[in-house]
Amino acid sequence: MKAAVTLQSGAPEVIEIQERAIPEPKKGWVLLKIKAFGLNRSELFTRQGHSPDVQFPRIQGIECVGTVEEDPSGAYYKGQKVAAIMGGMGRDFDGGYAEYTLVPLKIVFPFESNLPWSTLGAIPEMFQTVSGSLTQALVVRSGETLLIRGGTSSIGMLSCQLAKHLGLTVISTTRNESKKEFLIENGADYVLIDNGTVAEELKELFPDGVNKVLELIGIKTLKDSLKCIKRRGIVCMTGILGGEWTLREFTPMGDIPSLGRLTVYMGDAANLKKDLLQDFIDAVADGEISLNIDKIFSLDKIVEAHTYMERNLAKGKIVVEI
Repeated sequence: MKAAVTLQSGAPEVIEIQERAIPEPKKGWVLLKIKAFGLNRSELFTRQGHSPDVQFPRIQGIECVGTVEEDPSGAYYKGQKVAAIMGGMGRDFDGGYAEYTLVPLKIVFPFESNLPWSTLGAIPEMFQTVSGSLTQALVVRSGETLLIRGGTSSIGMLSCQLAKHLGLTVISTTRNESKKEFLIENGADYVLIDNGTVAEELKELFPDGVNKVLELIGIKTLKDSLKCIKRRGIVCMTGILGGEWTLREFTPMGDIPSLGRLTVYMGDAANLKKDLLQDFIDAVADGEISLNIDKIFSLDKIVEAHTYMERNLAKGKIVVEI
């Protein structure tokens, strides 16, 4: 099979297309024939060397969609459409940047759909992250206000759509004035231009603050996001678009407002219910949810795809189709 192998940490050019043996099926694992996969920022950070437990060379990729090639357990039949997500994919063992992958049975999720593979490839990790962040970590409710820091990311845009579907008022942020109308068209009620601090501008719209904040930029804007919540509000840090992992100076009894709450969402396959994934795919097929797919690459253009992602050129999900 062809596989995109990350030889070592470094720039996008450390990824090389190689011929590899198709993995041998084994008990408790399923061999998948990959049709498409989405690119994720976490894969960029892994490739840069920021995932200390990952050993190179490694076939990266924390998600994929495709068909079952062989399942020794008999739970799935050959040719059945499935998604695989996280659970160590692309980190602890080889993942989705290939024509085939061998994954644990527990992270395989079946579905039925006639959508193109390029569309299906954008769904698993995006939906898992968005659904888990909003419904589990932030426990959003209809009628609440939600601030999304990093609104033009694929997760930010889908979070806005799902939040509006659930009956929330959404404020999205972007650093780029030219993307303001783009966020409005995606469903945002308000758009703030984010230069690192938006709390003061937000309080002009909502003097008491907002109920919930989905923090996708991360450490760089976290303290400011905590200033945006009202009493008993919640900030959930899900993303690290800012590229920093550690907050060097943090005073809990000063940076977290009284009665405010700070949490994180680091979901895995256990947070992705099979019926909810099917419902979401059906909603996409019915036009109720619109995915923001920015660009589709082929496997042999994986270096170009990683470069595109690293330069923050995308306005939505980047997909690789086999």
